[in-house]
Amino acid sequence: MKSTTSNVESGTLAGVSASLGMESAATASGARVWQIQALCQAVTQALEQRFNPVLVRGEISGFSRASSGHCYFSLKDESAQIRCAMFRRAAGFLEFSPRDGELVELHGRLGVYEARGDLQLIVESMRRAGQGALLEQFARLKAKLEGLGLFDAGRKRPLRPMPRAIGVVTSLDAAALHDVMTALQRRVPHIPVILAPAAVQGLGAPAELVQALSRLYAMHEKGKSPIDVILLVRGGGSIEDLWAFNDEQLAFAIAQSPVPVVCGVGHETDFTIADFVADLRAPTPTAAAEMASQPRDVWLARVDGLVRGMQIATRRQIEQRGQRLDLTASRLGRPSERVAQQRLQLSFRSQRLNYLALDFLKQRQQHLQRAALRLGLLDPSLVLHRGYAWLTSSDGRTIGSVHEARPGQAVQAILADGKLDLIVADIN
Repeated sequence: MKSTTSNVESGTLAGVSASLGMESAATASGARVWQIQALCQAVTQALEQRFNPVLVRGEISGFSRASSGHCYFSLKDESAQIRCAMFRRAAGFLEFSPRDGELVELHGRLGVYEARGDLQLIVESMRRAGQGALLEQFARLKAKLEGLGLFDAGRKRPLRPMPRAIGVVTSLDAAALHDVMTALQRRVPHIPVILAPAAVQGLGAPAELVQALSRLYAMHEKGKSPIDVILLVRGGGSIEDLWAFNDEQLAFAIAQSPVPVVCGVGHETDFTIADFVADLRAPTPTAAAEMASQPRDVWLARVDGLVRGMQIATRRQIEQRGQRLDLTASRLGRPSERVAQQRLQLSFRSQRLNYLALDFLKQRQQHLQRAALRLGLLDPSLVLHRGYAWLTSSDGRTIGSVHEARPGQAVQAILADGKLDLIVADIN
């Protein structure tokens, strides 16, 4: 790093000295004098051709972020420093908050800030020094586990709204434990919390985390504790501090959990392999506790709402049934009124029946009279009054033809006013 900075400075000074020498020679020969802006641009071109782009390592000093979003600071080592500027677009891709004294690696381009004639490094990207190998290792493990399906959305399980017990895996000395317990005590003091302590940093941390999870799994499967969710948490730190949660064995242990796992490791901008494998990622340990525990007040409010709803529904049913009863009562009326109505209807129907019977008898009488009249018109005696006689034999048979009589036969002639006994003398 020191040699890199020295080369930059010596190269820049050499370029400037050469330019000034050329300017002196040019002045002696009568050429025009350098303009400051042109000189700065010439130096910039020289830097561009010889150095850019550059990768520099050093310690941050005097870091500040302007209201515009641009960042300004110096990068230094034991014997030199260089001014740096990181514009808002590049600063938007930062995965951490730079601090004074932090060792970083910068990728950018050297140039001259013409307003002051200062040499500066325009930073295009920044990362903590030593992260390169870790990030590559992280990327390889992430790709491997993703290929095995450990990150698939289909295997993510929803959280139970009201867990019977909550398991917590973290260090006894971690500030995250205090944050989680405070949040749970505030929101769900009635739910038991089972703590499985484990180291969250260092070489032995991954194995301890796996063992802690296994203990909670065994308690759940043996029915010793009805754990419905497990919180895997720790506070923020550098990538090295959080590296225990990028362990392959820990990832498989999380994937084998019989209950949902909420991972709350580091800050919102920190991502670990455990975050991708867990059923739910929380930005902080406190957020993990809040995700796994709906406040008791929320449930009490829901109960109050259900009670009010039942009261309203019951009141509505009573009102509706009362209206139906009133309608039925109005239709039924008092028994005496009902009886009077029935009597009136009975009297009306009796009168109508009598009328119909009399009308029937009258019609039958008229029919008989007409029949009698027609029958009377057929009475033979009426013909006899007009001078005709009705002949019968001695045995009463009617004689309607001369062929029915014989000479000497006794016959009887019935006239309108009597009978004559006759003897047939001759037949013509």
